Amino acid sequence: MAGRPKKCLSFIGFSLICLKMVASANTAPEIPTIDQAYSKISTSITVEWATVPGATSYLLTAEDGGTVIETMVANSPGTVTGLKAATLYQITVRSVSATGRSPASLPKQAKTVLAAPILEVSSPSPDSILVQWEAVYMAIGFSVSIMRANGLGRIWKENTTNTSLTFTRLDAGTLYTIKAYAWNANGTPGDDSICNQRTSPRAPASIQVSLDGGALKASVSWAPTEGAFNYTVMALSDSSELSCSTTLSACTISSLQCGTEYLISVLASNDAGSSKSTSSEALKTVACAPGRVTIQEDPPGHLSVAWSNVDLGDYYVAFVKSDDGLEVHCNTSLTQCNFLSECGFTYFISVFAYNKAGQSPLGDVFNYTTAPCCPSDINPVLVSSDRVEIVWSPVRGAELYETKAVDGFKVVECNDTAPACTLSALECDTKYNVTVYSFSEVRGSNMSCTSRFVTTAPCSPEIKNVSKDAFSMIRVHWRSTNDDATYTVTAQGEKGLYRCSSKGESCVMGSLPCGSVFSVTAVAETQAGRSLPSFSVPLETVPCCPAGLTVTQVTQSVINVSWTVGTGAQTYVTVLESHTGQSKCLTHQNQCLLGCITCGVNYTVALKAISATGLTADCTYQSYSSSACCPLGVKLYRLSPNGIRIYWQASRGSTNYSTDLYGSKGIFTCAPRAGLSFCDVTEIPCGDVYTVMVSPVAETGLKLTFCPKKIYSVTCSGSTLGMVIYRGKRNAE
Repeated sequence: MAGRPKKCLSFIGFSLICLKMVASANTAPEIPTIDQAYSKISTSITVEWATVPGATSYLLTAEDGGTVIETMVANSPGTVTGLKAATLYQITVRSVSATGRSPASLPKQAKTVLAAPILEVSSPSPDSILVQWEAVYMAIGFSVSIMRANGLGRIWKENTTNTSLTFTRLDAGTLYTIKAYAWNANGTPGDDSICNQRTSPRAPASIQVSLDGGALKASVSWAPTEGAFNYTVMALSDSSELSCSTTLSACTISSLQCGTEYLISVLASNDAGSSKSTSSEALKTVACAPGRVTIQEDPPGHLSVAWSNVDLGDYYVAFVKSDDGLEVHCNTSLTQCNFLSECGFTYFISVFAYNKAGQSPLGDVFNYTTAPCCPSDINPVLVSSDRVEIVWSPVRGAELYETKAVDGFKVVECNDTAPACTLSALECDTKYNVTVYSFSEVRGSNMSCTSRFVTTAPCSPEIKNVSKDAFSMIRVHWRSTNDDATYTVTAQGEKGLYRCSSKGESCVMGSLPCGSVFSVTAVAETQAGRSLPSFSVPLETVPCCPAGLTVTQVTQSVINVSWTVGTGAQTYVTVLESHTGQSKCLTHQNQCLLGCITCGVNYTVALKAISATGLTADCTYQSYSSSACCPLGVKLYRLSPNGIRIYWQASRGSTNYSTDLYGSKGIFTCAPRAGLSFCDVTEIPCGDVYTVMVSPVAETGLKLTFCPKKIYSVTCSGSTLGMVIYRGKRNAE
């Protein structure tokens, strides 16, 4: 398309020149004479002519009958370009000057040479180059030559009438220069076609393959090959194709698949192409991690680990690591291993396959938790009638403990995270089957735990009554439903504790102190333990008899009875009794006056101590004899100026008497011999008033002071014999 505008422009220029030449025909330069016209290039013809004086330039014209091509040149020779190859042209020359243009010269025929063949070159093998071209117009043969591009070595030249030619026995990976041209029937060569082509490289040798099984990548190395620009490593398997490229002599292929066999080949390439793979290295990767791993514990204490078979696996190793760090393994060519296990452990299990390439990648790590251990040292630390407190040592793997106590169809249970449990609301004196189950969230309850029997403490007895027999013994009766129990009754009071025991339903308690209040309880005891005490029953003993009692004669008919306080007594009844009658008094005090006492009589003395609740203690003491009766008819007779006889009438019974005379000048006493009713006092001053008292003397020697006193005046004048003047009577003080 570019040639067409060029052709049009040349035609317009020719017309202008012609007009100009007509206009100035008289001054145009001479017509040139063509010496020769020839073609060396298929697109041009070179014209030679003699120089025309005055011509400043020349117009060359080439015409093939349909196309006119003009070229303006300065001098000879000149070349017309833009021509067609192997075409006969009519060549003319015109001289041109400032005054005009000459007419065309005589034409000269010239034919363009053949066009250069358009080469297509390739290196089908490392030692050959294939040269191909299309047919060239008017060509009857071709000449092709080849040599190293660096100019070293020989030149190969071949003539052919074909449109292709193969050069063999070349050096691999070497750059060659190829030159080709066509010739016509006259043997005239056409244009040259020159190109460079490199032979393809040879396949690399000494291929070394090293597998990194853990990373699943292969390092491939080889000996460099001549003329290779680049290398490509291919890893081919039945299901995948991997490659890596490099300009060096080593390359790493990543992302290999486990359990796969690859063929490793290395291709060298340059701008001519790639080498042909002549050999390949077989590569087996590590086996894949075994799948479908199953873990079973049957029976307890034995772990069975099984897995599926894998490709390229020569043998297997199963690792079992417990959570305390201990690890065991088994090596087998089978697909199952058995291990011993312990309760309460979590085992981490992994299985690897092995072959010559190494260990398979890590697959899934499985964990298996065995059932928690069973408590073995169940110890009831507290057993009562309605509850049992149980403790045990913590066991491995237990997150929770479930305690059950079974009695027939009745079940009592408690759940706790602590290694202790209190079972409550139990029946007393009952045998329970107690089991402590350990529980974990992963494995649940360990139902293989053994049980033990625990019997609750006996039931509390019920006191029915407390009785007192004729011998002041306390008998306690109770009711109970326990089997083979020993009962202990306790009476507790301020005076201390008192007990009695029995395997029956009653026991007798003696020697309880008087005047005391007790709380009576009963407790049952078996090998299982002690019951709670029964409800208490109050017990009050009779008041204590006063330890000491004193009878004092106040008057001849009145006595005073006093006593020490009797513990527990609030009221006292005192009774003096004789053949003559009875005298009694009731008092809250610890003394009492009793009248109507007959002198000189033996009395029995009795005292009753009565508590606030009416319990009575009968207290007996030694008999008491009332004092002798006071004498009657006491008279004084003067015996001498300074002597006095005191005379009286003795009371019934034999009694000793004592006589006392009280005066301002002294006290004078006399005591008669036994059986006499008088006594004499000598050397008594006269002229004084005397108080006279004759008193019976008790067996103890105590002189009674309640008898009447009489006052006598003893004068110094008158007869020395006779009565003393009676002055009056004085009450006993």
